[in-house]
Order: sequence, then C-alpha cells, then structure tokens
Amino acid sequence: MEREAKKETFRKYLDSSGVLDALTKVLVSLYEENNKPSSAVEFIQQKLGGPSISEYEKLQAEKLDLQLRYDELFAAHQETCRQLEDLRSSKYTENCKETMNGGTERENL
Repeated sequence: MEREAKKETFRKYLDSSGVLDALTKVLVSLYEENNKPSSAVEFIQQKLGGPSISEYEKLQAEKLDLQLRYDELFAAHQETCRQLEDLRSSKYTENCKETMNGGTERENL
C-alpha cells in the first residue's frame, strides 16, 4: 500500500513538473519518425536538448585537457609564488643587513 502511494506521489510530481509531457512528445516524435534513428537514446537526448554521445565524449576529452592545463598552470603559479617569497625574504634580509651596517657606520663617524 505504501509503495503504491509513493508511486502515485512520484507520478504526480512528474506530471506537475512537465516531465511526462516532455517525454510523451519526444516518444511520439520518435514513433512518427519515418527513418528510425540507429540510437533511440541519442535521439531522445537530442530532442530533450542534451548533447549527443559523440558531443559528450568530445566535451569529456576537452574537460580532461583543460584540467591537465589547469594543473600545469597552477603548479607554475605556486612555483612563482615560492620564488617571489624567496626574493622578498632575501630582500628583507638584505635590508636588515644594510640597516645594521649603516647604523654601525654612523656610530663610527
């Protein structure tokens, strides 16, 4: 009984959100198609606005390439930040030495 109630609630949800209408239209379109597509799933995906399987695979490959490029750039960025910090640190040390040396030179005058 509880299972039937869940099914009915879910069906009402699909109906009120327009999913049933959208699927019905796509399935009717597939039924009325004279030249049936080789991939019914791809046909349905395209009709619902999703990418085709080949487009999806291209996007996945592009995403992988972009992730690799991002990782390379991020590593280079981290290295540059480390170098900058080293330069700042050495400049600070230099300034401290100059200040200390300058102070002793003034005392000697």
